[in-house]
Amino acid sequence: MSDFPRTTVGGVSLPRLIIGTNWLLGYSHCSPAKDKFIKDLQTRERMTAIFKVFMTRGVNAVMAPLSEPLEQAIRDAEDATGVEMIRILTPSFNITPGGNPAEEPEPVLDRAKALGATICMPHQCVTDALIDRRTRVIRDIDRYTRLIRERGMIPGLSTHMPEAIVYADMQDADVETYIQLYNAAGFLMQVEADWVMGIIKNARKPVMTIKPLAAGRLLPVVGLAFVWSTLRSCDMVTIGTTTPEEAHEVIDISLALLAGEVPESALQKTRSKASLTY
Repeated sequence: MSDFPRTTVGGVSLPRLIIGTNWLLGYSHCSPAKDKFIKDLQTRERMTAIFKVFMTRGVNAVMAPLSEPLEQAIRDAEDATGVEMIRILTPSFNITPGGNPAEEPEPVLDRAKALGATICMPHQCVTDALIDRRTRVIRDIDRYTRLIRERGMIPGLSTHMPEAIVYADMQDADVETYIQLYNAAGFLMQVEADWVMGIIKNARKPVMTIKPLAAGRLLPVVGLAFVWSTLRSCDMVTIGTTTPEEAHEVIDISLALLAGEVPESALQKTRSKASLTY
């Protein structure tokens, strides 16, 4: 396995680049037609091929929901490369009484453990529903982090609300990391990027940023240049790709930017740009 810069979360070594899965599972943030295209394209074999690129180049951590088809592709990649994938899983579960018993926190967290989660971060739809802006606390977070610890997983929280990091730190919540939206376009972000930049800078624990390319709205070099130049050395970037070639591309760009170099990725050539060539 090649080297990629790493950080530490809860005593576990992680690459600073994390594999995202929206472009594998069909969450395009674009249109139902684009979602369908992704789902039709991404077979088990194609997902495995993407994982293999990341894993052989030192990026051996994936962020994902609970998904058995995805887990099958991860295991195939582990068998092919001999590299262990670190699973960062983001389950969702009932937070009000009277729901489906199978979706209560305990059985859902049991499934996360069975899928091999090292780090377990309740999804945004759980975390943000618990945030109380009036009292500036995340309600019941200690209950869920305790359940995660009891199953031998490292707790974190996933959020779209920048307040979540602030409140978790204020109440000394038992979490080792946070997931936070962060991109130069401000896509899905609830406040301006400079506000989130400051929150990440002051966070007590490492932050896993998501949506660096604003779900395809930014060029890779543009989105990655912003995040890598403004994050701390302990923070991470989560990025999804559709093909193995894209995986190589984002790794190459990231390594160049982290080394303080201008990336030399191939440009797209079209007839309208013919006048720009030497």
